[in-house]
Amino acid sequence: MKLLGISGSLRAESFNTMLLAEAARLFAPESYALANLNLPLFNEDITEKPASVLKLHADILAADAVIIATPEYNKNLSGVLKNALDWVSMVRPSAWAGKPVAILSASSGITGGVRAQYSLRHCMTTFNPRILQAPEVMIGNAAEAFDANGQLGQERTVKLLTKQMQALRAEAARH
Repeated sequence: MKLLGISGSLRAESFNTMLLAEAARLFAPESYALANLNLPLFNEDITEKPASVLKLHADILAADAVIIATPEYNKNLSGVLKNALDWVSMVRPSAWAGKPVAILSASSGITGGVRAQYSLRHCMTTFNPRILQAPEVMIGNAAEAFDANGQLGQERTVKLLTKQMQALRAEAARH
């Protein structure tokens, strides 16, 4: 099974990118790739789709399942992630239609990115993916959640993420 991770953060030491690595480890795919969201700003005047956008679109299409981790910036998903969604929406065929997707988040605050997840779900609705509804994985106080190796330290958090990845694997195997 081919798994694609999409991090809404470009930061080198991103908690969301660490969370994706943990999710991928627990999913145990045959292959895992982390998408590159270092894309130009979306602009409809750009008629020739950038190669980086076409690659992201192809990576989503080729994946059996996608995991998206978004930080929460000003009570919303990150601009980097929204920019990527806007670009991919302009390429045909739709990369998201029917695609199994799990949404996760990690944030420095206590809510763990709950508002970012809800805004991401809202943005994704028009693309018609198969977004898992539960379990929801939101890691609050992210600076304390990961150990020095970037792995989650709390057993209950690992169990919750394991449950989500099992549900995503089952959803991907259905098609």
